[in-house]
Amino acid sequence: MRIGIDLGGTKIELVALSSTGEIVFQQRIDTPKDDYDAVIDAISQLVDTASDCLNFSSQQPLGIGTPGAISLKTGLMMNCNSTCLNGRALQQDLAKRTARQVRIANDADCFTLSEASDGHATSESVVFGVILGTGVGGGIVVNKNLLQGVNAISGEWGHNALPSDRLEGFKLNRGRACFCGKADCVETWLAGPSFQRSFEQLLQERNLSGDSTMQQTTASPVEIVALARSGNEFAAECLEQYCNLLALALSNVINVLDPGVVVFGGGMSNVDEIYERVPDYLSRYIFADTVNTRFVKARYGDSSGVRGAAWLWPDHQ
Repeated sequence: MRIGIDLGGTKIELVALSSTGEIVFQQRIDTPKDDYDAVIDAISQLVDTASDCLNFSSQQPLGIGTPGAISLKTGLMMNCNSTCLNGRALQQDLAKRTARQVRIANDADCFTLSEASDGHATSESVVFGVILGTGVGGGIVVNKNLLQGVNAISGEWGHNALPSDRLEGFKLNRGRACFCGKADCVETWLAGPSFQRSFEQLLQERNLSGDSTMQQTTASPVEIVALARSGNEFAAECLEQYCNLLALALSNVINVLDPGVVVFGGGMSNVDEIYERVPDYLSRYIFADTVNTRFVKARYGDSSGVRGAAWLWPDHQ
């Protein structure tokens, strides 16, 4: 049996997987807000509940996916949007509280490990996992092993600079600030809120030029995609720009890593157009005369992260 926990900003989820990968226990609770001790309590109680239901061994280890990572310099959590976790010894505190061995990995890493282990990327030796949600993250798995790197940042392509000077077909108004302190990171153009921002900027530019055919001044990403599919030229242009930008950003990863498959998760992964358009645009940017990389949607959706946390412990461990 494997136990995985997804520690998110709004919910904490625990699953227990059987030896065949079936979920035999699953429970979600709200994440205590801005209270580190309450988070430790909540996870401990989830583990106790699962243990009572399944009667698993006291030696059963735990895998945990988090929005940040463990600093290799301090051993403490860093880069968590649940800021109460930052600067805390989460791994040690949970191990002490639950009296179990604990492994922690970034949620995007867990997502990728899940899809490479028993999802839609099992047939490939090199897998790049992409989260296109409120933020942009990524993970790398090679031969079913998670690659974390000497700086614990493998796959963090969301904070690479987007080389928009090479973009074909569209002109961007550069200078978008990122929370990391830099500008024009991939995340500032490809996250869901960034897609919405691009649409709003496009409308503003057209309205300023005297084109008032589009009266709607804002829309959610889902609404923008629906508008594009209904024939709205502004939304369609914004969606095409997004697919082009996604191909451009991925070209840097593919030129270096050359993965057999790219697996998408997060809200924007539900946009079917990216699977159709990105390969076409990608041929403009990669250093090859053909695109053999496959692009697929995650098999387990928003459960891939917690399943990947369970896979942090290989069979022999």
